[in-house]
Amino acid sequence: MSYRPPARRPLRISLNVLALSGSIALGLWLGFLAIALTCWLAAHFLFNQQLAPVAQAVQQLAKPPVVVPEPPNRLFEQYQENLRKNEELQSLDSARKNPRNLSNPKCQFWLQQDQTAPSEKSRANVLQFCN
Repeated sequence: MSYRPPARRPLRISLNVLALSGSIALGLWLGFLAIALTCWLAAHFLFNQQLAPVAQAVQQLAKPPVVVPEPPNRLFEQYQENLRKNEELQSLDSARKNPRNLSNPKCQFWLQQDQTAPSEKSRANVLQFCN
C-alpha cells in the first residue's frame, strides 16, 4: 500500500478591509499607551528617588528658619563677660609693657608662664604680682 497525502483543499481567504484597518489602528494605539505608561513609570521611580534630596532642600528653603531670641538677660550677661575679658586683656598688656616689671622676678616668671602656657591661674598671678 502506498501512502498518498490527502488531497489539498483550497483555502478561502476573505479580506475585510475595515476589520483589518481597525485591528491595525487598535494595535498601534495600545502599543503607544504601553510605551507611554512604561516611560512614565520609569521616570516616576528612577527620577523621583534621585530628586528626593533636591525636593527636601527646596521644601527647607521654602520654610523660613525659626529663630528663638535669647532672653535679654542672657545678652546682658554675655556683654558683661566680654567687658570683663577686655579689661583683663588690657591689664595684662599694660603689665607686659610696664618697664618697672622688668626688675620683679615673680612678675617676670608669671609673664613668661602666661606667654608660653596661658591659663586662668597664670593670668591671675600676672595681675597679682605685676602692679
